[in-house]
Amino acid sequence: MNWKAVCLLDDIDPNTGVCALVNGHQVALFRLAQGDQLFAIGNYDPVGGANVLSRGLIAQLGEVTSVASPLYKHHFCLSTGVCQEDSNLRVPTYPVRLRDNRVEVVA
Repeated sequence: MNWKAVCLLDDIDPNTGVCALVNGHQVALFRLAQGDQLFAIGNYDPVGGANVLSRGLIAQLGEVTSVASPLYKHHFCLSTGVCQEDSNLRVPTYPVRLRDNRVEVVA
């Protein structure tokens, strides 16, 4: 895998997301407050047709940690990218890790 450093952990406030451009793809990065857990999914909302998911709110729906799109409020699972309102929709997920306080993504 070709890991690419995109930001420092402190660049992402806990329980929020940011957007990074990785190999020409917009990637939405999320940091959970609990344990500094990181997720990386595509930033493009297939329902709203815009690159906005990094601005969504993190939500816990049952056992699933997801992000609610700021456009039409569809929820996308941060682990699988599957839309919880319509399982036929999904966004890509990317491997992400923390190394020496740098957030790295494979895209």
